[in-house]
Formats: sequence, structure tokens, C-alpha cells
Amino acid sequence: MKSVSRSLRILEAVARHQPVTLGELTKLFGLPKSTVQRTLVTLNQAGWLRANRRDTTRWEIGARILAVRPAALQGSSLFAAAREPMIRLRDTVNETIHLSVPDALQCMVVVDRVDCDHPVRTFHTIGDTSPLHATAAGHAILAHLPNPEVDEFATGTFEGYGEETITDPKELRTELQRVRERGYAVNHNQYLQGICAIAAPVLDGDGVPLAAVAVSLPDSRFEPGRLAELGQLVTETAAEITARHLR
Repeated sequence: MKSVSRSLRILEAVARHQPVTLGELTKLFGLPKSTVQRTLVTLNQAGWLRANRRDTTRWEIGARILAVRPAALQGSSLFAAAREPMIRLRDTVNETIHLSVPDALQCMVVVDRVDCDHPVRTFHTIGDTSPLHATAAGHAILAHLPNPEVDEFATGTFEGYGEETITDPKELRTELQRVRERGYAVNHNQYLQGICAIAAPVLDGDGVPLAAVAVSLPDSRFEPGRLAELGQLVTETAAEITARHLR
């Protein structure tokens, strides 16, 4: 039990301080370096921790926690506030609706989905992750973060997933300004080819983005002439979820 308790304490410390080095964790707990190293390796092998992509000497929360997190959120007030507005939006547009939350500045995590009845439709498993810089949900979140957090995120270049992906930080900042001005974000083949999405942020009482709600549809059904209409519907749905969550 002592080793389990130690593992959980180290896991919690990584979650608080990520990305964090072995040396920093050793100092934090006053444990032998070899003991902390073994714990990190064990948690990594189990999928609870992973090495940071930019600096492999630093540790961060892994995909296994991201998969568990949505199940926990299903009992939360955010999940409860979002469910009915998402169903109404699905019924209005007959496209798949997703609710995603940010995992710090690492990625977006799908926590709920309402499917449409089209035989050809988009599909993301609950717990799926996606990059902030290449998705409508990610842009909706980034556009409403404080400038220092955006500065932290927009360093270097971003991974490209196709010709439409924004990989330049300056171009991303310009796009985030557009998102703020119109109230919603648009992904047209930026991440997954043939998939489009329109998303708007769900905010807390201080205007901090908690989640993003999105209409997701195949490129074959994306009509540029309907963008303003879909954007307004998504924005209104996000605002309703925000209001219901704050009650």
C-alpha cells in the first residue's frame, strides 16, 4: 500500500506541476532519485504519465487519465448543463454535436457526443483527444484565454496535419482574433481530412473557457453559405450551456 500511495502522490504532483523533471519531483518529495524514477517508469508503462513531446526529460499526464476523465465529468454540473442544449442543437441541424474540454494547454478531450441520423457522419469516441491549434474546439478555447497563456502556447511551430492546418504562431493569433470577433471558430479540413466543425466556448463566471461545443460534419455536407447560420446556432447553444452551468 505504501508504494501505491507514493505512486498516487507522484501522479498528483505531475498533474499540478507538469511538465516536471525527475529532479524537481525528487526535491519535492525528498525521495531517492531511483525510487521516483521507478515510479515514473511504472506509471508511464501503464499509460498514466508520458514524456513531454518538446522536452522528453519532463513528465506530464498521459492518455489513460484523459480517457478516465470524461467518465468522471458525466456526473458534473457542466455535463448536466450541456446535455439538453446539445440535443436541441442536434435536432436543429441534424449533425453530430461534441462537447470537449481542454487538458491544460496540451489537447482537447471529447467528454460528450450527440449523434445525428445521417448514415455518413463524423464520429469521435468519448475520451478522444485532438490538438488545440488545428481544431475548432481548440481555437474556441484559445481565443478566450488570457494573453500570457496564449503566449505560452504559441511558441515555435505547430504540427501540420494537412494543407489547411495553421502551423505558424502569428497566423494562429490572427485566426484567434477572428474567432473573438465573430464568436465562433471554424475548422475546415485543418485536422482530419474531410471533416469540418464550428465551435463556440462555454465560459465560467469570470469569462474563462471551460469547454467548447461544436457541430461536426463531413466536408461533403459543409455549405459555406450556411456558416453564419451554424455559427450563430452554436454560439447560442454555448451561451445557454454557460447560463445553465452558472445557475
